[in-house]
Amino acid sequence: MNMQDILAQFGPREAMDYDVVVVGGGHAGLEAAWAAAALGVRVALVTVNPDRIGMMPCNPAVGGPGKSQLVAEVVALGGLMGRAADAAAIHTRVLNRSKGPAVQSLRVQVDRDLYALKAQEILAERPVEVLRGEVAALWVEGGRLLGVRTVDGRTLPAKAVVVAGGTFLSGVVWYGRKSRPAGRQGEPPARFLSQSLKAVGHTLRRFKTGTPPRIRADSVDFGRLEVVPPEVPPGSFTGNPGPHAARLPTWQTRTTARTHRLIRENLHLSPLYAGDIQGIGPRYCPSIEDKVVRFADKESHLLFVEPDGLSTTEVYLQGFSSSLPPELQEEMVRSLPGFERAVIQRYAYAVEYDSLDPTELTRGLQSRLLPGLFSAGQVNGTSGYEEAAAQGLLAGLNAARFALGLPEVHLPRESGYIGVLVDDLVGRGTDEPYRMMTSRVELRLLCRADNADERLTPLAVAWGLRPKEDLERVEAKYRRVAAELRRLQALRVEGVSGLQWLRRPENTYRALAERFPPSEPLSPEEAYQVEVRAKYAGYIERQERLREKMKDLEAFRIPEGMDFPKVPGLSREAAEKLSRHRPKSLAEAARIPGVRDSDLTALAVHLRRGA
Repeated sequence: MNMQDILAQFGPREAMDYDVVVVGGGHAGLEAAWAAAALGVRVALVTVNPDRIGMMPCNPAVGGPGKSQLVAEVVALGGLMGRAADAAAIHTRVLNRSKGPAVQSLRVQVDRDLYALKAQEILAERPVEVLRGEVAALWVEGGRLLGVRTVDGRTLPAKAVVVAGGTFLSGVVWYGRKSRPAGRQGEPPARFLSQSLKAVGHTLRRFKTGTPPRIRADSVDFGRLEVVPPEVPPGSFTGNPGPHAARLPTWQTRTTARTHRLIRENLHLSPLYAGDIQGIGPRYCPSIEDKVVRFADKESHLLFVEPDGLSTTEVYLQGFSSSLPPELQEEMVRSLPGFERAVIQRYAYAVEYDSLDPTELTRGLQSRLLPGLFSAGQVNGTSGYEEAAAQGLLAGLNAARFALGLPEVHLPRESGYIGVLVDDLVGRGTDEPYRMMTSRVELRLLCRADNADERLTPLAVAWGLRPKEDLERVEAKYRRVAAELRRLQALRVEGVSGLQWLRRPENTYRALAERFPPSEPLSPEEAYQVEVRAKYAGYIERQERLREKMKDLEAFRIPEGMDFPKVPGLSREAAEKLSRHRPKSLAEAARIPGVRDSDLTALAVHLRRGA
C-alpha cells in the first residue's frame, strides 16, 4: 500500500479549532501541552522543528539545589519532566547530603538525545497535535483572543494560547563582537511574536543567557581530572531510576592563572563588556568572564566536565559559559588541566531575547491585559529547565480551565517551590533571569522534595491532572508513616520513647527497626519519612507556626487603590515601595525588600480600622 492509498482511507482533513494552542516545544511548552491535554481539551503544540521538542540547549542535567524540589512538585502534579529525566539518566548525585533534608537536592545527568526522545514519547501518550510552524502573531479582534496566526499564513483558532517561546523571541546569538538572529545555536528566532505581545500592551525586556563549549571527548586527558562517580543505588525523581542511571562518572577541573589572564586581557572582545549586549544576564549563573571580573580575588573556579550522553562524542564544560570569540575560546579551554589538546566541537555563545514583565500576569500565569493569553518559562523572566517546566504545567492547566469556562487556580506561596516561584515573579517581578534556590523558600523544611506527593497529589487529583487511584496510594503511604510514628512513641528504648531515641543524632530508624521490627516493613521512602519527622519534629512544628502566620497575613487584603503615603506610622521607604509594587495582601507586602515589621503593623492597624 502506497502513501496515496493510505491517505485515501482517511479522506481530506478539515482545519481544526483548538481549545489550547501552545507556542514552543521546550520544557515549558511540553508541560503546558501535557497538562492541558489531561483535562480532555483539544491541544495543539506549534514549534518550528518538531524533532527538537524537549532538547536541552544548555547543560543536559535536571535538578540541583532548589531545582530538584521543583521537579518533585512537577512529578507530584502529574508532569512529565521527572519521568523523562529518570528514563534518560546516566549519572545521579544527591547534593548537600551532609546538610539537613530541607536542602538536600537530587541532580540527574541525562543523555541529551535520549531525554528529548523520551519526552516526545511521553507527550505522545496524550492527544496533542504537534504542528510545524512559526507563530507570527496573536489573533486578536475586538479585544478578544481568537487564536494565533503563523508565518506561512495559517490561522489556528483557539480559546486559549500559551506562549512558551524560551529564548527565541527576537533572539540574537553572540560569538565575540559578531552576532546573528537565532533562538539558539543552529535554529532561527521567533521574529514577529514580540510585536504582537507589545500590541496587546505587554512590557518587554531584553534578557541574556549563555552556554559553555562542547569538547570532543577523545581530546580530553581524563587522567588529569578529578572523578565524580555516580551514586549507587542511583537516585530518581519518580522512584524508578532508568537502566543507565549509574552508568557514567562525571569529572571536575579548575581554571588557571593563564585562563584568568587570557580573559582579563581580552575583555574588549566580550560583547557584554564592550556594550554590544543590552540584555541582563543571570546573576547566579554568570559567564566565566563575569566570574573572573566579579570575583577577582579568586585564583581559580571549579568546573564540571559532564558527558552529553552514552553514545555522543562530546563533553559539556559546566561553569565555562562565554561569549568571547571562538579563537580565544580555543586558548581558554586549552589552559585548563586535562584540556591541553582539547578540540572544541561547539563553541560557547550568548543569546539575547525578549521577555515579558511577569508582574503583568496573574498567579495562574494569565495575562492581565488579554484574557486567555498565558505564558511560561524564560519568556516570563526565568532561567532553567526546571523553572520553565513548573510554569508550563501551571499555565497549561489554567489555559485548559479557561477553555472549559472554569476559574483559574494557583499554588499559594506556602504550598511549595512552585508557589514561591510564581509568587516572586508575579508579586515582585524580576530585573534579571530568575533562578530558583532553596534560600528563597521560607518553609523549605515543610516543602521538601520527599514530601511533594503528600502536599500536592490531592490538588493534582482535584484539578484533573492525576487519577484518583494515585491519591489513594499516597494516602495509604502516609497512613503507614503515621502508624509507625505512633508505634515508636509507645515503644520504650533505653529508658525513653522510640521517637526520643531516634532524635539522637547518632541513631537511625534502620537500626531501630532491626531491634524492634514493625509488623509490616516500611518501604525505603516511608522509612525516610519516619526518620525525618522524628529527628526534625521541633523544627517542623516551628515552621508550621510560621505557615499559619503567613496564612494570617494573606487574609489581610489590601484595597486596590490604597494611598500608602497616607497610612499613619508607615515609613517613607515602605510607602514608596508599596506604592510601586501594589501588593494585594499583607503577606505580599511582607516580602517586599525594605518593608519592616513595624510597617506591617502600621498597615494591619490601618486595615483593621477599615480605612
